[in-house]
Amino acid sequence: MAKASDKEVSFEASLAELETIVTKLESGDVPLEEALAVFQRGMVLSKQCQDTLTKAEETLTKMMTENDRLVPFEGEEQ
Repeated sequence: MAKASDKEVSFEASLAELETIVTKLESGDVPLEEALAVFQRGMVLSKQCQDTLTKAEETLTKMMTENDRLVPFEGEEQ
């Protein structure tokens, strides 16, 4: 279950926490119950990071027209 503060955490902070979780799980020194809880937290963070990246990609692949409409970016005209 997502924490209330998850939406306030930056992409970079989420990614750093996710990297810490991966390192911890890869060590193999985590009890099963804790590993499951940490894994679930990692899945939440992974989804948040993926959602953020998807939104950023959508934003970067569109541009505004003079009428404030979003249109697909097709590169510079030659």
